[in-house]
Amino acid sequence: MILHLHKTTTQAQAQQLAESIQAILIKQEQFVLVTSSRVKVVPEEAVAFTEKSFPTDTDIQLAGRGYINAVREVNLGNGVVIGGTTNHTALITGPCSVESETQIEAAAELCVELGVKIMRAGAFKPRTSPYTFQGLGVEGLKLLDKMRNKYGLAIITEVRDSTHVDDVIAYSDIIQIGAKSMYDHGILRKCGQTTKPVMLKRGFGTTLQEFVQSAEFILSGGNSNVILCERGIRTFETKTRFTLDLCGVAWLKQYTNLPVIVDPSHAIGYAYGVADLSRASVAMGVDGLLVETHPNPKVAKSDAEQQLNFEEFRNLHASLGKVAEAVGRKIV
Repeated sequence: MILHLHKTTTQAQAQQLAESIQAILIKQEQFVLVTSSRVKVVPEEAVAFTEKSFPTDTDIQLAGRGYINAVREVNLGNGVVIGGTTNHTALITGPCSVESETQIEAAAELCVELGVKIMRAGAFKPRTSPYTFQGLGVEGLKLLDKMRNKYGLAIITEVRDSTHVDDVIAYSDIIQIGAKSMYDHGILRKCGQTTKPVMLKRGFGTTLQEFVQSAEFILSGGNSNVILCERGIRTFETKTRFTLDLCGVAWLKQYTNLPVIVDPSHAIGYAYGVADLSRASVAMGVDGLLVETHPNPKVAKSDAEQQLNFEEFRNLHASLGKVAEAVGRKIV
């Protein structure tokens, strides 16, 4: 249950009440208490302080449509918005990893050429094998920051563990929590302590309930700027890397109030299918689309097979606007 306390409630009163009813205390425009969803009636000691209550069926609470029946808006500044009532699908592109200044500058120039306002690239890479490229670390973050300042791009990059969160906050505009880190409570709680937007990727072996409940850790920490990213789940199929769960995307759009982004590159794992999956995602009216590009995918240090070359991305970009227009949306 979510309780909105009267605005006259003091910090001390709210804190004492939170301890009394075993609730999480959040400070927004007013104090908010969140208890277990098992609580269906306002606790007696909270009645005098409660302005409004929201009982819920599951522990998808702050992210649920029963609480906020609209898509939350995540504002990155400089007119860049994800979600809300804009009817825009934000396009995000860039390489899997920052490899060099020449490589990342070429990606930034492609973004400017096509009007893409958000660039992605990994500086810390939580790879499956310890023997593969692990990223440039802080050096990579500084290169991303250089491109941000030079070209006016918003930057999204991944945090590998909780010790990197402060660095990623300093050098980026969106913190990415990858599929392998979705259950990392150190990262989730650290991201809940900032207002920096967070894009949470679905773990490839998790249910939708588990996915959104991970987002609840960030929301309940006080950070309302959370974006969900579907990037494919592991199924019995072996011909593709993962299976893009567009059914899950439909569920997230229907039952949660968080913006939803789709990453077709990681889902299929092969460049040949990325364009079709991208168009299908845009046709669903998603809030964002993340597509990996590289100046020369054949020499990429990570995920070489799934990254589009620049000409392939230009062709995809040209087609996405028409699909978006057909469903009453716009690519930005």
